[in-house]
Amino acid sequence: MKILIVRVGAMGDVLHALHAVAALRLARTDWQIDWVVDPRWAPLLVDHEGSGSIVHRVHLAETKLWAKSPASTATLRSILALRSNLRRECYDLAVDMQGTLRSAVIGWMTGAQQFAGYSDPRESLAARFYSRKLTRRGAHVVEQGAALLGDACGLPLEPAGVTLPRNPHAEAWAEEEVRSRPLLMLAPGGGWGAKHWPTERFGEVAREMLLRVSDCVVNAGSGNTSLAARVVAASDGAARIAACDVAQLVALIRRTDLFLGGDSGPTHLAAALAVPLVALFGPTDPARNGPWGPGAKIVLRDAASVTSYKHADTLDPGLTNISTKAVVEALKRLI
Repeated sequence: MKILIVRVGAMGDVLHALHAVAALRLARTDWQIDWVVDPRWAPLLVDHEGSGSIVHRVHLAETKLWAKSPASTATLRSILALRSNLRRECYDLAVDMQGTLRSAVIGWMTGAQQFAGYSDPRESLAARFYSRKLTRRGAHVVEQGAALLGDACGLPLEPAGVTLPRNPHAEAWAEEEVRSRPLLMLAPGGGWGAKHWPTERFGEVAREMLLRVSDCVVNAGSGNTSLAARVVAASDGAARIAACDVAQLVALIRRTDLFLGGDSGPTHLAAALAVPLVALFGPTDPARNGPWGPGAKIVLRDAASVTSYKHADTLDPGLTNISTKAVVEALKRLI
């Protein structure tokens, strides 16, 4: 069998889907399992040579280019090249684990013999492209993904642990970046403003934890360090910026001893790598979107949290009710 997974992004969503694909890999070692993903998240699936232990190969969907220049010649060429590469593989089954109109169109472009997705996808128009519409089952998105992929393949699947690729250049960078252990990483970002715990409180945590850890770094994506810089400023020198790409972030989190973040990609990455972590949740439900992995986890969420701020910069009231003291005490319990 030749299977194609369609889960273009983002980081946390790719990681959540990967648990289901890891289970399929264990159940069917002889099947070819490929994946369509945004180039930014490919290092979560394959190494610098394009090979991975779970995924056979990746096809790159340049969604950032498509969104920036939807009517450009470069976008048209990118889409046509992706379509050609997908059709050349002659997939037996494509599974849309994203549920958007864009992911459904990508899956439809494959010409796979069967194309499966949720009967209630995130964007309802996506379901029109599926030849098989499957009922969503499970509370957590990881459980839902395993049920979807299992039903599509006719196999009972339970979420499995994941093995992430190692990039030798990124591993060497991380060895140089880590100055001493134990290392605490702070990840103040999130997909939208309501997911952000107040910046000054991350700085307070860094100061409070200084006697418990030897080093504290603030995650910053390469080329975007403004949020991390504000945390460092609030920490009065207790924390420092670690600006890195995705492969470097994987390598650095492997060497992290304690992690603090919200509902964001780095938090889900820390969970997948079994790093002890404290996760701060506001507008999203941790029962559905919480960190999934074998490590020790403490999830803090105030009852006042709401779900109506997805596109706002306003802080979630429940998330702001979580005190620095509560977070520090949770981190101390994990040491």
